Amino acid sequence: MDSRLIQTALKVIYPPRCLTCSTLVDSDFGLCGSCWRETKFINGAVCDACGIPLMGDFDSGTFYCDECQQANRPWLRGRAALVYQGNGRRIVLGLKHADRQDIVGPASKWMAAAANDLVTSKTLLIPIPLHWSRLLKRRYNQAALLAQGVARELDLPCCPDGLMRIKRTLPLDGMGRDQRVTNLKGVLKMHPKRRRYFIGRQILLVDDVMTSGATLAEATKACLDAGAANVNILTLARVEKDA
Repeated sequence: MDSRLIQTALKVIYPPRCLTCSTLVDSDFGLCGSCWRETKFINGAVCDACGIPLMGDFDSGTFYCDECQQANRPWLRGRAALVYQGNGRRIVLGLKHADRQDIVGPASKWMAAAANDLVTSKTLLIPIPLHWSRLLKRRYNQAALLAQGVARELDLPCCPDGLMRIKRTLPLDGMGRDQRVTNLKGVLKMHPKRRRYFIGRQILLVDDVMTSGATLAEATKACLDAGAANVNILTLARVEKDA
């Protein structure tokens, strides 16, 4: 059967609903008008390293938030689609902990739009991996689903298992940046059978949310050690310092 007919039939049987309030919606962008207005999408002036929105009027140039100026990020540039608060937080947690894989489609579109100025035809998308024990429990890696979705939107390749998490770490919630860095040191490595994908390549690392950036920094180092030319980052949401 034609795939378009299948999609049409599915929409009749399972009409699309708003990701946060379950109201019926007409588009593939996932939110009703009211929830769209209440969701803090990131646009305008942003930190070029992490994508967090910046206060003030910036007509041109490259700017960085205080946190990124102090942290000395190992990647080149970064973007995020949402601020991690309110609906943005609910969307991330729904995907991460409530098996809301229906979020992936709309979220991939938002992230692809945010990443437009980061990618070239030679960009390879790689997700932040889960440890096998967490993957077994959750059954899916939300970062991998997002990376594959964004890759489809941008017509770019994706290597879902390019990186490995070789050690199960303590939960990062509640840890400060220094604790996170210590907890994650040496945890992420290139998959030994995927080196050829890294050599000389521009990598776009994908994750669901950025808090301190410690996980993305460790992943960036693993990509550079594997021979990548450079690394950019993309997340569904970015935690604001005062969030």
